[in-house]
Amino acid sequence: MVPTMAGASVDPDGALHAYARARMADGDGALGLAVASYREALKQDPARIEIARRSYVQALESGDRLLARQSAALLDAAGLLPRDGTLLLIGEALSAKNWVGARTLTDRMLEEGNFAFLTPIIRSWISLGEGRYAPPVIDGKDRFAALGLRYADEHTALQALARSDLTTAAPATRRALAVRSGDGAALRLAFAGQFAAHGAKAEALTLLPVGSASFAQARADIAKGKGLKAAGAATTPAQGFARLLARLAVDVSSDSGSSALGLRLARIATFADPTGPEIHIVAARLLTAQGHAAGGVAEAEKVPANGWYGALAQAELIDALAAAGDMDRALALARAQAAEPGAEAERQVRLGRLLAQRDDFDGAAAAFRAAQAGYADDQLPWTLLLFEGSALEQGKRWDEARAVLERAAKIAPNEPVILNYLGYAQIERRQNVEAALELLKKASALKPQDASITDSLGWAQFVTGDVDAAVPVLERAAAAAPTDSTINEHLGDALWVAGRRYEARYAWAAASVFAEGDVAARLAAKRKMGMMPEYAAP
Repeated sequence: MVPTMAGASVDPDGALHAYARARMADGDGALGLAVASYREALKQDPARIEIARRSYVQALESGDRLLARQSAALLDAAGLLPRDGTLLLIGEALSAKNWVGARTLTDRMLEEGNFAFLTPIIRSWISLGEGRYAPPVIDGKDRFAALGLRYADEHTALQALARSDLTTAAPATRRALAVRSGDGAALRLAFAGQFAAHGAKAEALTLLPVGSASFAQARADIAKGKGLKAAGAATTPAQGFARLLARLAVDVSSDSGSSALGLRLARIATFADPTGPEIHIVAARLLTAQGHAAGGVAEAEKVPANGWYGALAQAELIDALAAAGDMDRALALARAQAAEPGAEAERQVRLGRLLAQRDDFDGAAAAFRAAQAGYADDQLPWTLLLFEGSALEQGKRWDEARAVLERAAKIAPNEPVILNYLGYAQIERRQNVEAALELLKKASALKPQDASITDSLGWAQFVTGDVDAAVPVLERAAAAAPTDSTINEHLGDALWVAGRRYEARYAWAAASVFAEGDVAARLAAKRKMGMMPEYAAP
């Protein structure tokens, strides 16, 4: 039986009204109104499971801890709590230092199966809280051992530091950072602070690259012995659990099909560690990625801009502001970050992308070029050249763009994205069409399932006069991307020349659905008048 509040009067009509309002707000993306309405609906009718279920999801999405706890309790009593709800309950038990309750819930998580691979790490944090520490032990024969091992070294290091065991912590730290080489900046700061707080200044400084703007303040503070007590505070079991969920949230969100789960895990992490800067940085990133830019701004702003993690949080804030439409503030922050001494390439790239969105392609090209400054010629990432070449091409500086793109192609001769861009840009300009066609054939062979590359190849075949070869290639591209205006227009042009004029008009009609401006006008003219030289796609 689902419990209700003793003596409370239930107004089903009022609850249904609030629930309907919540669903409408939910559908419109009005997260704040949706959560407030779900909260009211649950208050008026706590026995209605559908309200509890929706309230639970929205509470996690919005970061409403109280509503999440209330709705989780109702769902749990009804035997309908989602599997991530068990993680929520574990976090609450750890925050309350209820070690017995945390162990019971962890056992339940193991039985449920979904997050069973986290069990050894969570149990080790519980044992630390109990004062009878046992390190995480992962059975290599377990079929999910690889998942648990991905996180084990980080927590072994944090637990060792909490116990002042630097001998164990140092190698575990290095292994943990090796696993997360691409997104380990915040982890480096966390480890460095704790080593420094234990007096291991040299070890701490080795974790923070010299000359990097994101680590400049931390390095200076460590050198001066400033603020190390706060920066190096031992990780509590609740904080360790939060870090585990935040890390899992990032990994889970790399798959678009599980991004909603990733966001819920990140929110549960913020409940377990409400003040952890890295936790808020992760939540900001995932909120922005899933279309909740205002929430991303709010999470990023919870991290002090003048603290060790400030630069990392400001990067997420820039992305969130841009997604929320506040381009002026986003650009101002991006310019400031890019101008700092030791500004990393990522800062210049972020600025370049924002400038490109503003159609300032000259400024974007300059930013992408600045991002290359820290690399030797033989170590320069081809992506930076592609960014610069794209900005130059869009800024109508084609000769410069071509030289940059050709340099990128020499560095990465088997990268289909470069081959496609360089080949298609020349086809558009009717330059070196035979050589461009060969580039596109190679790109398509390397990535045959890519609709954009398939379209480029088909269009190149059409431009070079091989209509018979072009039509089936363009048909394959349109089948893979039926809403793409460019692909459908290309197909229509090829079909018309091939004499399949009814089908050509059908393809142009499909292209018109999402076309805008000059493209829409050109398509309308073709549908009415047929294919004429002045209406040909570029």
